[in-house]
Amino acid sequence: QVPLVETGGGLVQPGGSLRPSCVASGLTFSCYIMGWYRQAPGKKREFVQSISWRNNTYKEDALKERFTVSRDNRKNTVYLDMINLTPEDTANYYCAATPYGRNVRDESGVSYWGKGTLVTVSS
Repeated sequence: QVPLVETGGGLVQPGGSLRPSCVASGLTFSCYIMGWYRQAPGKKREFVQSISWRNNTYKEDALKERFTVSRDNRKNTVYLDMINLTPEDTANYYCAATPYGRNVRDESGVSYWGKGTLVTVSS
């Protein structure tokens, strides 16, 4: 059973918004920094944002003005609010669980991955 399940991707027009979410099960949510990576067609997977149990956030500079990560610890859920989307944001968005003490920006430190949710920005 995959412990992380993403939903909320889809097709959106340029300038639109989406809010993917990721539900964690079978792991101790409080023990992980939860976050998002993305992989665009033909490109390497890249870090987007992460958030700790106490809501400390880690953000990729190029996206921090338009993307906002949050988590609901009661629901074992992490969200990614995305606004003003552009075609360059088209990618598979992956939920990631990183144990404390590891570099959240390094995907080699991720313990669990979701299967991804596809976001397509197109008119």
